[in-house]
Amino acid sequence: MILVAYALVCLIFGTTFLAIKIGVDAGAPPFFSAGLRFFIAGAVLFLWMVWKRKASFSLLLRKELLFTGAALTFGTFSALYWAEQYVSSGLAAVLSATGPIMILLMQATVLRQKASAISLYGCIIGFIGVLLLVLPNLALDVSPLWIIGCVVVLIGECCYAAGAIYSKKVITSMPEVSPIALNAVQMLYGGVLLSILSMATENVHPEFLFSIKTAGSMLYLTVVGSMVGHTLFYWLVAKTNPVFPSTWLYISPPIAVGVGFLFYSEAVSWVTLLGVFTIIGGTLLVNATALKHLILKPRIKASLSKNI
Repeated sequence: MILVAYALVCLIFGTTFLAIKIGVDAGAPPFFSAGLRFFIAGAVLFLWMVWKRKASFSLLLRKELLFTGAALTFGTFSALYWAEQYVSSGLAAVLSATGPIMILLMQATVLRQKASAISLYGCIIGFIGVLLLVLPNLALDVSPLWIIGCVVVLIGECCYAAGAIYSKKVITSMPEVSPIALNAVQMLYGGVLLSILSMATENVHPEFLFSIKTAGSMLYLTVVGSMVGHTLFYWLVAKTNPVFPSTWLYISPPIAVGVGFLFYSEAVSWVTLLGVFTIIGGTLLVNATALKHLILKPRIKASLSKNI
């Protein structure tokens, strides 16, 4: 189940960079559209969990979830949405691929958790693979706003890393609460914070929602990206660790290249293929311990049952 959920997260999140870019380029205000996306997704999921009696409204008063929403949703996506006005979705995916490395560095420096050498090498190899993947098709238009956009994405990934680590702590401290409910509340808070930022900085005209591109982007990102993708991601953090599910950031560029090749006849060079295999190798190294545990656990259970 964990591997299936991870595959779905990679597939879903691998398409969201382009969906964000389509919406922003079509005229959607970045902060407003991000806030609306997460507020609707969080509200629907939370009310559904309340209706199923798996959550209570008192969960909205937990400051831990406000902190998680501020880092994991507000910090990450305010940066990403704003930056994609000035950088391509491919470059945004490359810069976002620093997330797992930042998580490992934060765990080592702040939490004093020693990262295994194989995980560190895997992160580095995976990031090199991402660079190889998009480099042949990456047109760099260097300008002050382009540079600022790149820096902003990296700042957002620092927020993402901090949010992923802190969310693991929150999940562990509240084992009686469903990860789906916790994810819903943090998205709700993140959506509110993004909406406040939008009111302070943007002039929103609601007619943008009547555009097919912006409406389609919003619908896809809200339902598939947030309600499904982020819930699965939060569940994976609860079941494993912050680094394992975050390696979707390495898998998303190969998915984008594959979709472009199959459905849009985009050219794929040997450098691109080398990047794909490098990413796969790096991801396997990062997740070596987790994969070993997942593979050996059923065998251990099977042997124990035979002995009984």
